[in-house]
Amino acid sequence: MKRSSQVSGLLGWVAITFVAASLGAWASTSAASFYASLALPAWAPPASVFGPVWTLLYAMMAVAAWLVWRERGWRGARPALLLYLVQLAVNALWSWLFFGWKLGALAFADILVLIVLVCATIVMFARIRRLAAVLLLPYLAWISFASALNFAVWRANPGLL
Repeated sequence: MKRSSQVSGLLGWVAITFVAASLGAWASTSAASFYASLALPAWAPPASVFGPVWTLLYAMMAVAAWLVWRERGWRGARPALLLYLVQLAVNALWSWLFFGWKLGALAFADILVLIVLVCATIVMFARIRRLAAVLLLPYLAWISFASALNFAVWRANPGLL
């Protein structure tokens, strides 16, 4: 594959991934004030942590998808890359459910589905390019933590979520 195609592919996967991130962020425009108004567990990170963590995770996710695409192309990696796109959509939906629509129970269900989808994506990526799967492990760890936080916050704030 030509170097220019590889760079274009990387930029494409970065764009796709950050469009999904932006759709989720759009729902989270007032997230900091809403988050501050919630009863939070002692182990909840401050709101200022989420932006940098998610930026790094989305960058790693984009590189992972690009590595898979670079290894096999769209045709050869279609099932894995489609699964990646589906989990991106489910990820973006979580922000709308939790912050936009304040539906804590549905947000929790969504994040559980997301965990399953990310696990499946990791397995499929590992079959194509091991490094791509490894790059998704911090994302899996973070959303697993986020699922526990989602559950705890939802249960502690019955009138708000």
